[in-house]
Amino acid sequence: MYVGRIVALGKTKDGRNSALYRVSSRSFPNRKAVTNNGIISVIPREGFENDIHRNPYIAYNAIRIASGWAVATNGTHTDPIVEKIHSGVPIRDAIALSLMTLDYEKDEYSTPRIVAAVPSQGDSGWLAIVRRDALIIKEVELKAGQSQYLATYEADEINTEHTSIYDADSAETAARYIIDGGSYGAFEKPVTSASAVAIKNNFELGTYIVGN
Repeated sequence: MYVGRIVALGKTKDGRNSALYRVSSRSFPNRKAVTNNGIISVIPREGFENDIHRNPYIAYNAIRIASGWAVATNGTHTDPIVEKIHSGVPIRDAIALSLMTLDYEKDEYSTPRIVAAVPSQGDSGWLAIVRRDALIIKEVELKAGQSQYLATYEADEINTEHTSIYDADSAETAARYIIDGGSYGAFEKPVTSASAVAIKNNFELGTYIVGN
């Protein structure tokens, strides 16, 4: 099944909160997730730099850390969410305001914008989506060894039907897990992925590129 881009949140078996992101793509598969100065960005692979002129939505910061929160998204809304958190705006409001402002992507598919956010410590995080027909943001319980996901297509509702076991012990294995682990292995066209996994009061970051 093709579900497009995916965000997920979860808790490792040893209790480490995690925010995950995966690019699945039929149209622009030549992308990679890279880490630079504590930010994970999705950019074109070498030789495909001109793809950004074909579609303005394919390159963006996918995971950033702000005031004890890891924020994972499928687009340019990562940055305004983080800026609002840094300014003291509560996490729910930071997400909602940013999604209301930017709205869904104005491409041929009216692609939703999706968000997963987790604190470095605690037992709940947030999932959110803005679609052409709705803006939804919900607090989600974090359980050890489990994850809950939200996607741009098919799995575009926030509910417990969209859960998977979650077995990772580092940021690198978490990034790989959302590619082919648990329920994620059934989703088609994986391209690249990213993760933030809590470590003490901060997060470690990981990436994975399919085919590397």
